[in-house]
Amino acid sequence: MNAAPTLEMLDPTTLTVDINVRKDAALTPDFIASIKEHGVMEPVIAHRKDDGTVHVLMGQRRTLGAVEAGRDSIPVMIISSPEEAERIVSQMVENIHRTAMTDADEADGYHQLSLLGLSAGDIATKTRRPQPTIEGALKAKASVAGTAALGKGLTIDEALLMAEFEGDEEATLELESVIQDEPDQLFHVAQQLRDDRAAAAALAAFIAELEAAGTSIVERPGYDDEETAGVTSLNRADGEPATEEDANAVYIRQVDNCEYTTVPVIVGWKELGFTSRYGYGSSSATKGPMTEEQKAERKTLIANNKAMESATTVRREFVKTLLAKKQAPKGWQYFTVHAITHHADVARTYDGEVAAEMVSAKTGGEKSWAWNPLRDHVAKSTARPEFSLIALVCAGYEKAIAKDSWRSPSQTHVDYLNQLVLWGYTCSEVEQIIIDSSKPAEDDDAEQTEAA
Repeated sequence: MNAAPTLEMLDPTTLTVDINVRKDAALTPDFIASIKEHGVMEPVIAHRKDDGTVHVLMGQRRTLGAVEAGRDSIPVMIISSPEEAERIVSQMVENIHRTAMTDADEADGYHQLSLLGLSAGDIATKTRRPQPTIEGALKAKASVAGTAALGKGLTIDEALLMAEFEGDEEATLELESVIQDEPDQLFHVAQQLRDDRAAAAALAAFIAELEAAGTSIVERPGYDDEETAGVTSLNRADGEPATEEDANAVYIRQVDNCEYTTVPVIVGWKELGFTSRYGYGSSSATKGPMTEEQKAERKTLIANNKAMESATTVRREFVKTLLAKKQAPKGWQYFTVHAITHHADVARTYDGEVAAEMVSAKTGGEKSWAWNPLRDHVAKSTARPEFSLIALVCAGYEKAIAKDSWRSPSQTHVDYLNQLVLWGYTCSEVEQIIIDSSKPAEDDDAEQTEAA
């Protein structure tokens, strides 16, 4: 049976302050002056070990402040000795709610608890902190880059990203630059880096597979290429169209972010007796080499399309996080009814798998033409139907947005992105192009109103 707590007046210099999850005790001059004048008004919580030493559990800051202020004694509430994990948890709860801890201190606390055998779920329950935050902190602490980032004052989320790209010097430098100059774009840039890394890995695997099969790989032929041409633009010597069987090499074409295909070509087609099906070069549409302006436009097109694909991942994750909260986002009623009445296709053509993922529902089952995991989810539970409705509408909007929607934005795209922004989403630069597309019309309306 635990002994009843006792209040004692003890010399603060005799107290032992164990390792605390908040390294910075925040001993400001005003704080020390207050203790010097008034003393410690709230008792420090401590426990006495078998050797007689008194160890502070809660009140590290007050104890150290009293020492600095030269107080002879402070009130100390002596309680039964708790387990080490409980001590750390108690300190964390007190520090989180009283004096803001740095993310580094918070991560250190979670790390200490994990070393004592507590799972992320256990820590979340005891500290009442979100489990994803704790899991992120533990992952960051598990790497040299993440730990170093926390030591530099970065947040847990930022440190987790630095840990994710540990060893990739180029990505690390880019992330550090974004954190410094454009922190609101961090998650978009990080997703682009993930997608680029995945695409590069997929390409390397694809090339290795082709090389293992003995396939010759060449660069994509340019306009009016006299050396290499696609088989679809050539005829055989007998005038018949060339086929894949005539090809002696391929070039690689990217179909999607991580998907590649090959295009059969004939290297040395003229020497081999082939002729252009269109009378010249490798394409009937060719009009000579691309100008620098055309090259720049194509480069922008490719870059923006890739950025849009990355933004889709970030955007959907934002909606999923939003719908994981206890309450539906403010204004969801008007958002859904406006979508259904003004953009009817969002309710008719939504992707059930995307919607189910947004509400963290199961997406298993056979993917037949009628497969709809959101429908299955709604059929099994009547709880939180408003969240399923929001997910349905958002999934409908998502289906309406393509990777090149920035080229010809519609009001559907604008309405959806503006709503997400109202709910706290930060648009990527390419998504901002869509939102900005509606501004000239708004400005014209304003000018007309002023003129009237």
